[in-house]
Amino acid sequence: MTKTDTVVDFDVALIERARKGDSRAFERLYRDHVGRVHGLCLRMTRNPELAADCAQDAFIKAWKALPKFEARSSFSTWLHRIAVNTVLEKRRGPSNAEFAVEDPTEYEEPVMSFDTPVEEEELEAAIQSLPQGARDALVLCGVYGYEHSEAASMLGIAVGTCKAQLHRARGLLRDRLERGVR
Repeated sequence: MTKTDTVVDFDVALIERARKGDSRAFERLYRDHVGRVHGLCLRMTRNPELAADCAQDAFIKAWKALPKFEARSSFSTWLHRIAVNTVLEKRRGPSNAEFAVEDPTEYEEPVMSFDTPVEEEELEAAIQSLPQGARDALVLCGVYGYEHSEAASMLGIAVGTCKAQLHRARGLLRDRLERGVR
């Protein structure tokens, strides 16, 4: 049994307890997943306050929808889908002015770690400067590791569009990092 299997088994036990109304079990699920959900929302919204609202809304929706969770995917994948949908709903809302660019160095977890001369702050700034569609595809596929089909489904776009957006994001990111554009 691997560590991942142990985590999944632990989540399954917590989910079953939470389904039966155990709020402490759901609180544990919240604590275990809130960092990544908030990071996902922050990278998609580029606004710390809005990201916190989206993450909170995603967990509220998850609590309400927990009885319908069929475990066809992992809990974290299901939760990320809810978070992405929450962000997309906010974007379609009455005002998109909330999606202003903020300081990317305030993220609580690094986007990527690799041995290059690029500083983390430069990388975060370059990612945040990408067009929305390219940034969303990069965050979901490149940062969180979702398959193109999963990311496309979350974003409500075709798989080919997701692949094209990711390709575009990588090219723009490479150009911006080479030129030092932040």
